[in-house]
Amino acid sequence: MKKIFLLFYLLIPFSAFSQEDLMKLVSDSNEVFVRTATFKARRIINGHSVETVGKNNLDFIISHRFDRLNRGFEDFFGLDAATNRLGLEYGINDRFMIGMGRSSFQKAFDYFTKYKLIRQSTGSINTPVSVTLFGGHAIRTQKTVPQLSAFDRSSYTAQILIARKFSEAFSLQISPTLIHRNRADIFTDNRTVLASGIGGRMKLTKRTSINGEYNYVFPNQINDNYKNNLAFSFDLETGGHVFQLLFTNSFGMTERQFITETDGSWGSGDIHFGFNISRTFSFEKKKKVNP
Repeated sequence: MKKIFLLFYLLIPFSAFSQEDLMKLVSDSNEVFVRTATFKARRIINGHSVETVGKNNLDFIISHRFDRLNRGFEDFFGLDAATNRLGLEYGINDRFMIGMGRSSFQKAFDYFTKYKLIRQSTGSINTPVSVTLFGGHAIRTQKTVPQLSAFDRSSYTAQILIARKFSEAFSLQISPTLIHRNRADIFTDNRTVLASGIGGRMKLTKRTSINGEYNYVFPNQINDNYKNNLAFSFDLETGGHVFQLLFTNSFGMTERQFITETDGSWGSGDIHFGFNISRTFSFEKKKKVNP
């Protein structure tokens, strides 16, 4: 039943295309208006958005998560301790990108690719949603007792990111997710976990917005001590920078960490303040203008 449900879930967005729209995809009409900037950054908050880095552009991302607010004044409400992730993301072309990062939490390295399969558009090609495919691998390098093999410390993530920009002010995304851990921390947990994320963006001004994100793990797969990830952010765009101030109940920033292994609860005050900063560098050659 899970396999049937997964297949049905993944096919939902494609049912939005009529036969007429599919025929238009192969037409030579130039009257196509592609929706851009569904989200301003490559991530909604923790999770990836449908956006990809532009061709020959490099994104440098600094992500920071402080400890829990309920640590109290003695630990300055969590600000005395923190974890961080440094990431680099490069656009091979306007649809395909690669990325990598290193997190201080569990000393994890992650590598991924994203491909924008479908772009939301109007006009002669009327495409209601954007669809981006995501595939990633993460490995922990933190020493443990006993020391686990590289195979046991690895995990893999596959996602279909489906988003629609309903207006200039509002965008929404769903993210069917499959995570496989070669070895789960709790031996009774499923190694392969099915989840679904939902995230949205509400534009406030030309350069500011608020984002929300929730990742739901379907029942009977992981230990009840783990919680679903919930996060909110305030985003500020300043030229080539996107600056996010955020609150989340997850300390980790890789898919395995924040989707399947979040142990903090908003109701108990297990909330982490943090931020994401992204800076884009362009390596696109400028066209020479003839005098």
